[in-house]
Amino acid sequence: MGSKWQEKQHELPFSDAGEGEAHNHFTKDVADPTADPGDERRPPTAGLMEEICTEENINEALKRVVRNKGAPGVDGMPVGRLTAYLRRRWTTHRDQLLSGTYQPFPVRRVEIPKPSGGKRELGIPTALDRFVQQATLQVLQRRWDASFSERSYGFRPGRSAAQAVRQAQHYVGEGYTYVVDLDLERFFDRVNQDKLMAMVAKREQDKRLLKLIRAFLNAGVLEDGLTRASTGEGVPQGGPLSPLLSNLYLDTLDRELERRGHRFVRYADDVNIYVRSERAGQRVLESVTSFVEKKLKLRVNSAKTAVDKPAKRKFLGFTVSAGKKPKRHISPAAKKRFRRRVKELTRRTRGKSLRQVVDELTPFLRGWGGYYGHCDTPTVLAALNGWVRRRLRSLLWQQWRTPRRRAEALRHLGIRKQEARDIASSSKGPWRMSLCPTLNNALSNSFFDAAGVHRLTVLEGA
Repeated sequence: MGSKWQEKQHELPFSDAGEGEAHNHFTKDVADPTADPGDERRPPTAGLMEEICTEENINEALKRVVRNKGAPGVDGMPVGRLTAYLRRRWTTHRDQLLSGTYQPFPVRRVEIPKPSGGKRELGIPTALDRFVQQATLQVLQRRWDASFSERSYGFRPGRSAAQAVRQAQHYVGEGYTYVVDLDLERFFDRVNQDKLMAMVAKREQDKRLLKLIRAFLNAGVLEDGLTRASTGEGVPQGGPLSPLLSNLYLDTLDRELERRGHRFVRYADDVNIYVRSERAGQRVLESVTSFVEKKLKLRVNSAKTAVDKPAKRKFLGFTVSAGKKPKRHISPAAKKRFRRRVKELTRRTRGKSLRQVVDELTPFLRGWGGYYGHCDTPTVLAALNGWVRRRLRSLLWQQWRTPRRRAEALRHLGIRKQEARDIASSSKGPWRMSLCPTLNNALSNSFFDAAGVHRLTVLEGA
């Protein structure tokens, strides 16, 4: 490892700080970095880096980083120790930022499974670097966001995936019944860093900021104990600043699509262009592919890119049906992943009580429902609710095990004595028994509601 890194590691005496230490305003005893003792008339934000280092901005950045938690970077410092560390070292790092000498650590390479299969590579910055990136993001986002395209929805304040899908639905309703589903191959790994920095420099002239962003891009990756230097391509996924820089890079594509008069929706690197015919879609695909590869130096994945009906292409986990009143449907792949995860959590061989299973299941159902509740198909959600309850009935039947215990449980749930005995002695397996009307009466919807099982519903305003 390089000497600078070793030297910086030596400067991180955070071992005495508690893991769960609550956030506090660590700058309360630190002088305002924009104040000049020799000139009290100096404006409070003499430059962009001074704005980034203001007390209000850095305290907000610290709150967000602590709230988001996350894994440690290459230095091993947990986010829970960041506040205590900054109380001791913030003055040093502030001076580095203001003088343009701050040097980030390499990111730690990790792989996470992609919902569609395969692995996605992430670069995990250190807690300190995440804090600096977050403070930078807050200032730049305020300055840049309003200039981005109205059809860009990813990682922007007040915008969401649900809004992007609704816009796609609107285009289909207007008669644009074919979609050019553009797949940018390994986008985050292929961003041309020189082009990206030129885009940043067109917007901001503070050389310290430009140097800081370049330093984050050039920080390298720690993998298998070795630091791999930057190749001049890529924006590591995993840091707070990456989505904003990616939106800036693809804003060039957005403006070109607007100039051509296309109906499109972009969410991060997911780009859908809506046209009236398959033939028009093929023409658009050819011309846009040429622009992306020549102007932006990116690659279009021809194997995953297609011109098709929106009902056959998933966009952010949804498909859009055709007709006078198009509807947002949950994609088959999303429903398949839902069932797979619920099966994992309700597996009868896990040896967990209903209470334990519900405690694990409920956060998943709430999160999934909070996203896919923006569909137009309440019957699909009702069917999934019924299937989840069937899984839980099957689980309880298996846990009761013996005919005597089953009969006692059914009696406790209000089933008549003889009927409980008859059902309890059945030789059917748990999954078949979960359809038994008597068991459904005993373990009713209201029973699972009382147990805290979350119901999936179409969200209001969806």
